[in-house]
Amino acid sequence: MSCPTTDHERRKQISVRGIAQVENVANVKKAFNRHVHYTLVKDRNVATPRDYFFALAYTVKDHLVGRWIRTQQHYYEKDPKLGLDIEELEELEEDAGLGNGGLGRLAACFLDSMATLGLAAYGYGIRYEYGIFTQKITNGEQTEVPDDWLRFGNPWEKARPEYMIPVNFYGRVEKTDKGFKWVDSQVVFAMPYDNPIPGFRNNVVNTMRLWSCKSPINFNLRFFNNGDYIQAVLDRNLAENISRVLYPNDNMFEGKELRLKQEYFMVAATLQDILRRYKSSKFGKTSVVRTQMDEFPQKVAIQLNDTHPSLAIPELIRIFVDIEGLDFDKAVDLTTKTCAYTNHTVLPEALERWPCSMLQNMLPRHLQIIYEVNARFLAEVSKKFPGDNDRLRRMSMVEEEGEKRINMAHLSIVCSHKINGVAQIHSDILKKHFLADLIADKIGEDWIVHLEQLQKLKPLVNDKAFLRDLQKVKQENKMRLCEYLHKLTGIKLNPASMFDMQVKRIHEYKRQLLNCLHIICLYNRIKADPSAPFVPRTIMIGGKIAARTPLSNESWSELVHAEQSIHVPRVVHNKKKDIVHFYLFFSLQTDVSCTRKLFPQLNGALTIGTLDGANVEMREEMGPENIFIFGMNVEEVEELQRKGYNAWDYYNRLPEAKKAIDQINSGFFSPSNPNLFHDLTNVLLNHDRFFLLADFESYMKCQERVSAMYTNQEEWTKMALLNIASSGKFSSDRTICEYAREIWGVEPTWEKLPAPHETRGDEDEKK
Repeated sequence: MSCPTTDHERRKQISVRGIAQVENVANVKKAFNRHVHYTLVKDRNVATPRDYFFALAYTVKDHLVGRWIRTQQHYYEKDPKLGLDIEELEELEEDAGLGNGGLGRLAACFLDSMATLGLAAYGYGIRYEYGIFTQKITNGEQTEVPDDWLRFGNPWEKARPEYMIPVNFYGRVEKTDKGFKWVDSQVVFAMPYDNPIPGFRNNVVNTMRLWSCKSPINFNLRFFNNGDYIQAVLDRNLAENISRVLYPNDNMFEGKELRLKQEYFMVAATLQDILRRYKSSKFGKTSVVRTQMDEFPQKVAIQLNDTHPSLAIPELIRIFVDIEGLDFDKAVDLTTKTCAYTNHTVLPEALERWPCSMLQNMLPRHLQIIYEVNARFLAEVSKKFPGDNDRLRRMSMVEEEGEKRINMAHLSIVCSHKINGVAQIHSDILKKHFLADLIADKIGEDWIVHLEQLQKLKPLVNDKAFLRDLQKVKQENKMRLCEYLHKLTGIKLNPASMFDMQVKRIHEYKRQLLNCLHIICLYNRIKADPSAPFVPRTIMIGGKIAARTPLSNESWSELVHAEQSIHVPRVVHNKKKDIVHFYLFFSLQTDVSCTRKLFPQLNGALTIGTLDGANVEMREEMGPENIFIFGMNVEEVEELQRKGYNAWDYYNRLPEAKKAIDQINSGFFSPSNPNLFHDLTNVLLNHDRFFLLADFESYMKCQERVSAMYTNQEEWTKMALLNIASSGKFSSDRTICEYAREIWGVEPTWEKLPAPHETRGDEDEKK
């Protein structure tokens, strides 16, 4: 074999194909052993369980890295749109503090699906040093503890300092001969950290790039040299606070300003990175290949996940106009063709409106651009609806009432070529542990990436043997949950009881208080007639409260105090009352996504809820007899809004509700502080925007139907099977296929890339 003579030939010797792969158990053991000794510099005498977790994570990462590199090479060459005890070790992995609400779940599912569908996609976000707080309950109150999820490092990420990017804030706008220029700004740097996102059995590994904020200089040398070390450190920390914590409290000006900084920091760094990759067409090349921006929408699709990244619109226009030299109309046109917007909620308090004064101070050029875009948009509206000033006011991006603000949802809608909500989307692959194996035995494994194939399970609804197997699997998983909770809390649960679960952020519109009233009514019924037949129930309620919502904290505190009172053995006479199946409910016309309930549905849990968007679609898929619906429909809600809702009418008409509310108000559940929940009952009876008591009677009757159905385990299991079989429509893979074809203009592929140790074909090898 001849020796390489050119620089290109020498560099070809640097290839993932020559590296030993982790392909079998023996390889895994060797790689694990190597990482314990050579990466962590430990031996078995001093290695801790966390060391073993890191060694295992590095071993798995070895398996992904080759495929990760190959995937990026493939994307650049095709030039598409850019885009020990294993369970004990699993417990050591920290949840990434990147947000796990509806937006976070949606983003995670989308990234997974895009990798599985072979789409050339990047996910961008902020590498928060501290995620959303860790919750502790002390004396019935939520206490927030910092979530230091990076304290042991993150074995999955790879820092990319070579791609560090400057981001500007503040300053002023200067008029020049060529237009406008943003000057005298303050600079911070965005350091990227890459994380692998593997597809399902296709050797595709996409990238999630997270930005960490770094100070432009280690210390202000003037302060440092003058001996003011503390001031030098404070200045540096102030800059790096941008990526310090997820969800800063925005009740105060400083919190609002920090949140705005976070949003702009992410989009500014991301767009610069996208432009850099757009201008280079070959993997690993730094030289500029493309200089024309006309093809930008053909090569780049940007999906705005809610309004948080909507500053990408004025930032992209600014880049096109101020840096690339395009005229304003062309810049807006390219931006609109590039961006698509997903709306997540219609709640007024959840829609972002930034004060113009804050934008003027922090992002003066961007506010100028928004004003110009709005003026041109309103001119078009005025042409179509001459003289309709009220329409102009409603549709304007600039809200003039009170403090002048920018409506970010309006900006996103006007400057995006596609807009959608998320009522029909979201799901995830079934959790392992037996259920997936049971399904695969019956219909094969293709359902994992083609979730619609779960429909094949419907004919098995009368197969008694399969129903017994499904019931056994669900019971085994309940036992595992009981063991886990006993290990975690010391509490022994009754695995034969119905597990009744509500897991959602604690908030008025999530209506946890309705659940609380139901629990108190059950308690009162048992106390009144201990010999009556009751279905054993284990009720689990989970969720965090935003630190700035005191009423939600009172709701949570009432749940805790009620739980403490109800579990007195002499009161309940040893009746089993614990907690059960997954259920979520929302006031109608309030929550657009409601995606969390689709995960338990896929695992065979039954749902109780009102007719919100997702429940309507679930009922259509599985049939009305396989979901528990209570409460008013849309027309009844609108009629009640028209007539006026008076909670006192229901309070006086419903004896059980009246007794429960009186118990809460009188301090029955908080004897040491009888006035603790006066504000809560006052809001419930005088200021309830979510019509809790209007649905109370229907909810209680619906829960009675749930209990009756649970006593017939064969019918209950049939309902569980039909829930699983009806989950396919809610697959994020299906959603991403539709996004790709209808919004981004690309075609998904089920092509499996060659593994790193395999050749990629003659043409690839010549490159």
